[in-house]
Amino acid sequence: MAVRLRVSLMLLFGLAGGIVTFYFIYHVNSAKSQEEDGRVRHSFKRSPGRETVNLQNLDSKPTPQNSKCTYHSCVDVFHCGYNDRTRISVYVYPVVEYIDENGSQASPVLSREFNEVLEAISDSPYYTNNPETACLFAPSFDVLNQNNVRTKALGKLYSLLQWWNDGANHLIFNMLPGELPNYKTTLEVDTGKAMIAGGGFSTWTYRRGFDVSIPVYNPFLENAYLQPKSNLESRKWLLVSAQVGLHSEYKEVMFEVAASEKRFLIMDKCTEGKNWDFKKRCQGTVEYTYPDILQDSKFCMVLRSAHLGHTALSDALRTGCIPVIVADGYVLPFSEVLDWKRAAVVIREENLKDVVEVLKSYSMERIYQMRRQARFFWENYFHSIKAITETTLQIINDRVFPYVAKKYEEWNEIPNPKAVWNPMFLPLIPPSSQGFTAVVLTFNRPESLFQVISKLSLVQSLSKIVVIWNNQAKPPPPMTAWPLIPKPLKIIQTQKNKLSNRFFPYHEIQTECILAIDDDITMLTSDELEFGYQVWREFPDRLVGFPSRVHLYGNESNKFKYESEWKNNISMVLTGAAFHHKV
Repeated sequence: MAVRLRVSLMLLFGLAGGIVTFYFIYHVNSAKSQEEDGRVRHSFKRSPGRETVNLQNLDSKPTPQNSKCTYHSCVDVFHCGYNDRTRISVYVYPVVEYIDENGSQASPVLSREFNEVLEAISDSPYYTNNPETACLFAPSFDVLNQNNVRTKALGKLYSLLQWWNDGANHLIFNMLPGELPNYKTTLEVDTGKAMIAGGGFSTWTYRRGFDVSIPVYNPFLENAYLQPKSNLESRKWLLVSAQVGLHSEYKEVMFEVAASEKRFLIMDKCTEGKNWDFKKRCQGTVEYTYPDILQDSKFCMVLRSAHLGHTALSDALRTGCIPVIVADGYVLPFSEVLDWKRAAVVIREENLKDVVEVLKSYSMERIYQMRRQARFFWENYFHSIKAITETTLQIINDRVFPYVAKKYEEWNEIPNPKAVWNPMFLPLIPPSSQGFTAVVLTFNRPESLFQVISKLSLVQSLSKIVVIWNNQAKPPPPMTAWPLIPKPLKIIQTQKNKLSNRFFPYHEIQTECILAIDDDITMLTSDELEFGYQVWREFPDRLVGFPSRVHLYGNESNKFKYESEWKNNISMVLTGAAFHHKV
């Protein structure tokens, strides 16, 4: 039976029993003081200088959310280069308590989880206490759970922020969007041009390249202990479903599938007892401990529920259980940088009936790899509020400064401590210091050498000339014979005649850029050399030069050959006149 989600059914999700889980996550317990939580080092909830503002006498106009925002249209990147050319700076607004005209608190009370978000920002290398030079602004209003927010009042409060500017360059964290009865997939607050780090985006509400999709954190399990298990161990169950309050249509399909597959375990909340224990799941009268039961399964079901984002995904990653995600249109957390094909199985809702056949097609080798990847994602990006916050900031930083962005491999590859790293990885940004050192290799051609030196001395960005005298049988000319130039000149006589002497890391070379040039390259002008240097500054990890060649594959000889004739294509640059990094 194919599952079809209708609007009417979505409206009923708010009445499902599973909503209890989400309502109490991030709910504020005002009786618990900050001193009871030893993990909090400093608290935004008790920030000095907190003030009270009455909304009755203030005139502010909320800014509706701009659904068409893109990175280029709603982010002012010119605010992002004051402090560092490789790192954004984030300012956190001080906590202000707003009171409405009836004397009731209009601003949300800070939950412990949102307090951790603010602390993670302030403890990160991105934090700045100077709003005048900030790239991003983080409002101190707790909207992690929209159920705890007066949405209309909050839109007005945002517009009161001193640097709001219609929400441009503002970042808002929200894990549980929507409210009864239909639970929309984005925060239902007037946020203008602000970025949303949201936990339940659909492809319809997610502004790609602008918003950040984040996971839904599960505070109920943050102190839960799990027995360490190997990624290579065998597991009892093929597939486990442990979500509570799922819609009846999903349950019907799953029970139909489980009827022909004994290794498919379907659980729900235990009905015995007055209070529901989140760490217990039941199948009939059989009770299981959650999330420990997930460690006994190869795959774990993550189904669409009232909220599109669900803690079940994080719980599965935590236990090394490969998530099977059945939620059409769900934008997976951090999918902008994480390759979920490595760690999860995504199945369309209409294909739920085929889930067992799909999972049986995975080899054990593939399962072991995906299990390791799931744990890698959890340990690096999901395991705490701090990790989620820092990953969000890193993604935004990569957008603003793409030339220092983390590569795909850095986000997704599991580090191998025994691997040998290639030392030839070069920086992708130009050095802060200007200028290059010309290294001239020569043997016994003083006339052309002197011409090269004279032309080099006219190049504006030249810092120094280093001449490598490669003739051991004949000393270099006396200094009185060398041309008089306005730049430093150093002659080094080598012990052996080797062409590789030009690449030796001489102490006299103090610039990051080197121009390797032969003593007979007299045809280049100073303007051409200056142009070549400026091109290298745009591509400091490349070899930028003038004489080019091509290598071709010979079909008859079945070998590659070097071609020095002029061709339409090139595949190499000769070091007879080329700029390169000194590393």
